[in-house]
Amino acid sequence: MTAGRQSDPARIDEAGFSLIEALVALLVLAIAAAGLVRAAEAHVDSIRGLERRAAAQLVAQNRLAELSLPGAPAGPATVEMLGQRWTVAVKESGTDDPDLARIEVAVAGEGERAPLVTLDGFRDRGTTSTGTGTAAEQRR
Repeated sequence: MTAGRQSDPARIDEAGFSLIEALVALLVLAIAAAGLVRAAEAHVDSIRGLERRAAAQLVAQNRLAELSLPGAPAGPATVEMLGQRWTVAVKESGTDDPDLARIEVAVAGEGERAPLVTLDGFRDRGTTSTGTGTAAEQRR
């Protein structure tokens, strides 16, 4: 026999991975992959929630801008924006200034009870008379 080709049974047992070692490695990888998938799903759900709140914020800002126009009704409305339908509730209340109304705009997804966004603002009730003419004419 040559020195390079000796058949030593102890050396044959140590060469490579056993089937059990390979299965344990695969099990560890599978558990890590499952955790990674769960983390990715949670991130996607979080981003969806942020997108919905951002869209609801835009709906509330638009409704508040509409209410600043003279004669705009302050009642509830249903709005479609970004492919979703939104329920807009408006609550108007008084302030210490009789010419100013406080407006609370609450926006929820259609069919949902709890609002995603609540936005507060103010609007002129239009009860103050401003007079006619330009400022220069009023100073005379």
